[in-house]
Amino acid sequence: MGGEQVQESVEHCLSVLGTVLDRDWEGAKAGRLDWNCRQTAEHIASDLIAYAGQLAGRPATRWAPFEIDMAECEENADVLEVIRTTGTLLSATIAATPREVRAFHPYPFRAADREGFAAMGVAEVLLHTHDIAEGLGLPASASLPPAGPGLCETVLARLFPHVRPGDDPWATLLWATGRGELPGRPPVTEWRWNNPLHIETGRLVLQGVHPAAAADLAEGGTGGFEWIAGGPVEGTRVGAGLVFQAYEAGVHRPEWGMFVLVRKEDGLAVGALGHHGVPDEEGRAEVGYDLVEGARGHGYMTEALGALADWARERARERGDVRSLFAVVDKTNSPSQGVVSRAGFTKVSEDRGDGEHGEHGEQFAYELRL
Repeated sequence: MGGEQVQESVEHCLSVLGTVLDRDWEGAKAGRLDWNCRQTAEHIASDLIAYAGQLAGRPATRWAPFEIDMAECEENADVLEVIRTTGTLLSATIAATPREVRAFHPYPFRAADREGFAAMGVAEVLLHTHDIAEGLGLPASASLPPAGPGLCETVLARLFPHVRPGDDPWATLLWATGRGELPGRPPVTEWRWNNPLHIETGRLVLQGVHPAAAADLAEGGTGGFEWIAGGPVEGTRVGAGLVFQAYEAGVHRPEWGMFVLVRKEDGLAVGALGHHGVPDEEGRAEVGYDLVEGARGHGYMTEALGALADWARERARERGDVRSLFAVVDKTNSPSQGVVSRAGFTKVSEDRGDGEHGEHGEQFAYELRL
């Protein structure tokens, strides 16, 4: 998700709304919104320039304190010109922004990267174009996003990882943002974007993997990361596949998913770490991890696992939905046993092949109480 998709969504907006320039935008309510169509169009432009401003200025704790004034836009066509301009500015800023850059956005972890701002920009354009078209009486087919469901699939996987995608991505996106109904699903009255969680350590950033990246990893791609030689390893691809399966089933919860370990010094991915799912009824969450061979022996995984444990402790204090982490390690894997031990885990049991993990031979279970 990047500048090209932003431009695609903006061109779609201009094409749809360009057919109704002679209508009274101020006198028509925009779909289910409280704004009129003119205010909604101005909001599209304001969002695009705000996202560009965040990526360009990179504030860490607040929105960049500026806004655009469209008081001199006398005609509806003038507003569309501003949308075109701000869309171009956001696209250019995304292209000029390094992958590792993050800037303030409130939902839900106080920051987003260039992909996140691109996805939010695309979503704002597509959804509010729909609102305006609906308010001006255009048929539903008029605001259907371009290129079939492609843009909507990516927006859903990037910003709504907790939502089961369904068979019709556009209908699902409308439902997920309170703009429509889906059979078998309750109406949505409140919603927010969901940008991935990042956890920093001294040398690494644990970057949350959204379902679109997980699907790419599982299918043999890079997930959008630049890896050191030999990566990603097979365990990472298997774990990514499980993440995407959970997403398709509607049971994926991003903060309990997978993180890719990216070195701060060069921006290269060296491994992956994550939970096998949400905590069980006893508040226990299983963790698993692997490193590319060339990254082993440097303490990266001990550092990453310790940071994940610190995050879980904070989560336990705030919400109480997790009480302990556990890991299952092969009895012959001394390096991995060292990782969990140094991270504070204690050996609690031994599986000799007749339990859940028995197919892997004799194993030790380690637990860290939070």
